[in-house]
Amino acid sequence: MKYLAKRSLVIAVFLSIFIPTATTAQAAGELTLDRLFSTGDFFGDGFGPARWLDDGRYTTVEASPSGSGRDIVAYRANTGDREVLVSSEQLTPRGSDTPLGIANYIWSDDDSRLLIFTNTRRVWRANTKGDYWVLDLDDHELFQVGGDAPEATLMFAKFSPDGSRVGYVQEHDLYVQNLETRAITRLTFDGSTTTINGTFDWVYEEELFLRDGFRWSPDGENIAFWQLDATGVRDFLLVNNTDSLYSFVTPVQYPKAGETNSAGRVGVISASGGEPVWMQLDGDPRNNYIARMDWAASSDEIVIQYLNRRQNNNRVMLGDVSNGRVRTVLTETDSAWVDIGNDLRWLDNGSRFTWVSERDGWRRVYVASRDDGRLTPVTPANTDIMSVQLVDEANGWVYYIASPENPTQRYLFRSRLNGRGSAERLSPANQPGTHSYQISPDGRWAFHTYSTFGTPAQIALVQLPDHESVQTLVTNDRLRSTISALTLGETEFFRVEVEPGVELDGWMIKPSDFDPTRKYPVLFFVYGEPWSQTVLDRWGGRTMLWHHYVAEQGYIVMSLDNRGTPAPRGRDWRKVVYGEIGTLASQDQANGARAIAATYRFVDAERLAIWGWSGGGSMTLNAMFRHPDVYQTGMSVAPVPDQRYYDTIYQERYMGTPQNNPEGYRLGSPITYANQLEGNLLLVHGTGDDNVHYQGTEALINRLIEFNKDFTMMSYPNRSHGIFEGRGTTRHLYGLLTRYLRENLRPGGERGTV
Repeated sequence: MKYLAKRSLVIAVFLSIFIPTATTAQAAGELTLDRLFSTGDFFGDGFGPARWLDDGRYTTVEASPSGSGRDIVAYRANTGDREVLVSSEQLTPRGSDTPLGIANYIWSDDDSRLLIFTNTRRVWRANTKGDYWVLDLDDHELFQVGGDAPEATLMFAKFSPDGSRVGYVQEHDLYVQNLETRAITRLTFDGSTTTINGTFDWVYEEELFLRDGFRWSPDGENIAFWQLDATGVRDFLLVNNTDSLYSFVTPVQYPKAGETNSAGRVGVISASGGEPVWMQLDGDPRNNYIARMDWAASSDEIVIQYLNRRQNNNRVMLGDVSNGRVRTVLTETDSAWVDIGNDLRWLDNGSRFTWVSERDGWRRVYVASRDDGRLTPVTPANTDIMSVQLVDEANGWVYYIASPENPTQRYLFRSRLNGRGSAERLSPANQPGTHSYQISPDGRWAFHTYSTFGTPAQIALVQLPDHESVQTLVTNDRLRSTISALTLGETEFFRVEVEPGVELDGWMIKPSDFDPTRKYPVLFFVYGEPWSQTVLDRWGGRTMLWHHYVAEQGYIVMSLDNRGTPAPRGRDWRKVVYGEIGTLASQDQANGARAIAATYRFVDAERLAIWGWSGGGSMTLNAMFRHPDVYQTGMSVAPVPDQRYYDTIYQERYMGTPQNNPEGYRLGSPITYANQLEGNLLLVHGTGDDNVHYQGTEALINRLIEFNKDFTMMSYPNRSHGIFEGRGTTRHLYGLLTRYLRENLRPGGERGTV
């Protein structure tokens, strides 16, 4: 139910493509649906992908002066000196006139070789299949990895530590190719639709954020890898009625809540081939998850995070690669659920490691002993960290994102690894909003991205810790100029009390001709589940601009973050919803709407609407069905009407299993209350949604028919969860939402008792 994109480890690339733009002065000042979704007027500029090198330089990708392809260039951070390391001509295969497209690139540890990922194919959410090419920077030889492997079938290729070999996954098996002899060694031989080596099934990828499933040992002698046995995991069949004369189905191994999971295990195998040594983990592998795995600061042990199915017990275990024996070093528990992150970093030659825990009620960084797991706190008490950005052991710092004073914003801080002294805020005090960083390994430099709710991102090279701006890399001046030419209403952030001592953060967008003496209808934008916030002071792109467009039609648009959303407001704020997803959250939303109508005299309590996507679509249904006295109109996109239909890892994390919490599933599912619908309801879903299945919406339709409830339905054939495939789809969808709102919730400020 997570429509928002997951955060990348590198700076995201937003490349402008040629799409017709507005040309007249009148059009330049007017925000229309066609401009928003059928032109490139509101696309931002991008930077990267960028990589920090160990010598104070960084590399990035730039258009080639030749007019064909892109070059990989290096800049020295302190001087700005530029050097073309790899030209597009060097990336042109023999016999071809076209350079390789660069989807991603990786340097060998000694920077003597370059690995290019190109010709990519989408696997569920991300393009993780494709072709890989190696360029030797000494002799400039370019060759394709994988020998005679079929086109675009390789995954997760990476250099061995000495740069002499490349490991990769093909069709669920592991391979190693020698870069001198080009000889290929196949390491596993049992890969199939149900035996998955070196990568993952749908639910591991979607909910534990695992795609690349193998790791080279530091000495390059061995490879540690996940193997999943998906036998017994039932297929969900996606029916395609439009791409051929006769319909066909695409099976997806998809474990629904309470059903059978894949069995996972971790093995270590010689990079030259042989039999794996399997780690001797206890318990039923179908009722535990290997949530993280890597080498434990040596080539003798691996570190595993072993999570129970209930997801409230995470054991950090060290595994001996010679015999598979494991021992538990640290155990993290919670009465609700334990969050899994990527924040374990080794210190002191592997004798200690960093660890993030909420055990005292706040998400803090600790340093743990390898011997006994004893924890020493590093970051301040009563402050949530959002993510670890860098552990600079040489200088004794940990850099992290936090926002102790304002849950809607994000800033860079650092604290001493020894836990002494006060936290230092490095993000400028005069820049309220959202800051993100890609920090150099030595902590001296960073790519800094900064935006606010109404201001597109700027990217700059900054020097730390003073945060001195050295060079502006992306200004987004064109987009800023386009935005400034528009007639837009004011935006403000606020808080509203929903019960004694509980305040929700919110924002509102007003029409540009707002008149405080009139009463306006309100459209609430909602998500409301533990995966994401909506009330963030950062650039919101075209969705935010569509909300401005709606406001110009005569509405106020608002959003609230209820309890249970992942705001930096303490563990209890986030986890109070355990076992009753949808219940308390929708109550907070309804109470927030009531309080807003009582607080702001310009809000018309008789004209309230709500809309959301994915988890927000589910919340829209809960709001409409549970609180028909509050909302008159709802627009639900790609919802989960019945929580039993969603996957094991996500739904069970917050609810337990349907077997252990049947009443929670019943009470939290909006389908239970379909008989209470009174207002106007629009349901929207893609029939090819592999994430939130169209099945759930069909079940809700049957329920609404059973109770003779009127509603409106729009299905998008074969579209996935994002409903973007196919020419004109996004424009059509937002046109539909706009039209439905106007037809079912009277727009405009009206005279009344204010």
